[in-house]
Amino acid sequence: MSLVKSSNPTLRQVGIIAGTVLLSVALTISTLHFFPQLVPVSEGAIANATSTELAPVAVAPSNREHSFVAAAIERVGSAVVRIDTERTVTVTPNPFFDDPFFRDFFGEDIFPQLPREYHQRGQGSGFIIDRNGMILTNAHVVNGADEVTVTLRDGRTFKGKVRGVDEPSDLAVVKIDGSNLPVAPLGSSADLQVGDWAIAVGNPLGLDNTVTLGIISTLNRSSSQVGIPDKRLDFLQTDAAINPGNSGGPLLDRGGEVIGINTAIRADAQGIGFAIPIDKAKQIKDILARGERVPHPYIGIRMVTLTPEVAKQFNENPNAPLTAPEINGVLVVQVVPNSPAATGGIRRGDVITEVDGTSITTAEQLQNRVEASRIGQPLRIKVRRGGQTQELTVRPAELQEAAQY
Repeated sequence: MSLVKSSNPTLRQVGIIAGTVLLSVALTISTLHFFPQLVPVSEGAIANATSTELAPVAVAPSNREHSFVAAAIERVGSAVVRIDTERTVTVTPNPFFDDPFFRDFFGEDIFPQLPREYHQRGQGSGFIIDRNGMILTNAHVVNGADEVTVTLRDGRTFKGKVRGVDEPSDLAVVKIDGSNLPVAPLGSSADLQVGDWAIAVGNPLGLDNTVTLGIISTLNRSSSQVGIPDKRLDFLQTDAAINPGNSGGPLLDRGGEVIGINTAIRADAQGIGFAIPIDKAKQIKDILARGERVPHPYIGIRMVTLTPEVAKQFNENPNAPLTAPEINGVLVVQVVPNSPAATGGIRRGDVITEVDGTSITTAEQLQNRVEASRIGQPLRIKVRRGGQTQELTVRPAELQEAAQY
């Protein structure tokens, strides 16, 4: 009897515990079914989940597209160089300071001890045009330099030797001793159009490997319009930023080929720079590399473009030194003594209207026609003098010989 009484409470307790367990399991299953986000995750599982989600981001290739400018610089940048120059400048002192009488009278301490010479340093740019180290740059960058140092983009430096300089075209060739060097591909300036992309590369203001972007603003800008009438070429005009130190660096097209050589800027304006067309450089680079002089014919006149409107305004001036015919042509305002023009009979006030049968209406046309001629070969020049037309024969001479006149 006592055993029966003692066993009933035990069975009751077991039943309660079993019911509690079953209820807990049921509640847990329900919770997991309706709220799966509450499932506890171990640290290892979290790490694995995080790693699984980030892995595609870490290994996926970049979808960034580089511009055509980056591609052009990748192709040419290593061939662009910095050129440092040093020249010795001799100063001629005022003779007053060397006069023994004044030095004795005033005393040696009164007169400054001026240096007789000093070293002038300059910097520009250039680009390699063959694997053995031939470099194209501007004449004004290296002309008269005693020392030339060339620095490549990778930091290598070389002593440069100036092989040839042509001031009328502002071109020069420098040689460094190297092999298997990077080369800038030369393009063509003949097919350029206004609005084409232009990429200027160089070392402006000592800031190496600087790149600026613009367009071709104008073709065939004459040297007189640029403000350097002593040059014998037409320029490309661009709004790509060109600063001091850019001189001699390449102007590239969108494909990374050289279309010009950065040369000049207008100090009184922004966004106006000028480059020598690469086709002009192609014509004379081999001559300069051989150390030869580039021939430049000249006839020896100063001239302006004449139109009927300009002639009318000129003639209405009571102080005008002469009367100009109201026609299209080139007015001769000065003839250099002993020059080919003077020898051939050209006079101040003549209006040139034709050369070798070709009509001439602007000073640029006449300049280009003379530049394309041969030294010593006669040019048949038709002029209006007063009310008459005359034909004269002028034989161009070498431009460098003009210094003796």
